[in-house]
Amino acid sequence: MTATPATTVANLRDLGGTPLSGGRTVRPGLVLRSGQLDRLDVDADPAVAALGLRTVIDFRTEAERADHPDRIPAGIRLLTADVLADKMNARSGPTPPAAQLKDLLSDPVVAEEHLGGGRAQALFGDLYRSFVHSASAQAAYRLLLTEAADPDAGPLLFHCTAGKDRTGWGATVILSLLGADDDTLMAEYLSVNPAVKQAFAPMIEGFTGAGGDPDIALALIGVFPSYLESALDEVATRYGSMDKYVREGLGVGAETVEALRTRLA
Repeated sequence: MTATPATTVANLRDLGGTPLSGGRTVRPGLVLRSGQLDRLDVDADPAVAALGLRTVIDFRTEAERADHPDRIPAGIRLLTADVLADKMNARSGPTPPAAQLKDLLSDPVVAEEHLGGGRAQALFGDLYRSFVHSASAQAAYRLLLTEAADPDAGPLLFHCTAGKDRTGWGATVILSLLGADDDTLMAEYLSVNPAVKQAFAPMIEGFTGAGGDPDIALALIGVFPSYLESALDEVATRYGSMDKYVREGLGVGAETVEALRTRLA
């Protein structure tokens, strides 16, 4: 996976170039990932214009989309698939941290109250398990695989807010189906850390400058092996394999998976 040097899109990466089994690599320019597109300006951003995007999938919540709507040029399809809808609609439990990064980083006292003492890491573990088993997440990732397999949909970009958690799991599923090994999956998952930390640097500095715990900031902004391992463990526990998760959990058939592999690998 390679970073694309965009000036108006944070954390933009092409799944192309990721190494696969048998010496193959993912074909470039077909499936990309990023943070939110609220500052997207194709006219002022030649790197993005050159991608020729045809479809965008937005994994964010309704509130996130309302606060920072994507700026999508005419001619690009925008599909919304709220990964966290089930968790947001639950009557109990806190709002998932991935959906309120900026709010939490603006108030060290609230962050410590809700996320101190290792609770941030535990919440992210729970969040990642929900990526596997919640109905809203399954619908979102089913849409991603279906669109990524369709030649008429691409080039395709999928994103959430920071482009690291909801987006990171989507990339992991695609790359796993294409034949990336476990070490590659983890390396690609963690590779977003520099871009995400750069994008949120002013907030991190403000948070720690106001007395916020740096460990909480890193837990919110970064991605860690334990986060991805939580989702992979959930796949293993519930389904036994990624292929079975895709088939039974996401309801994506063998023909779609084969089309995905033919198109991207």
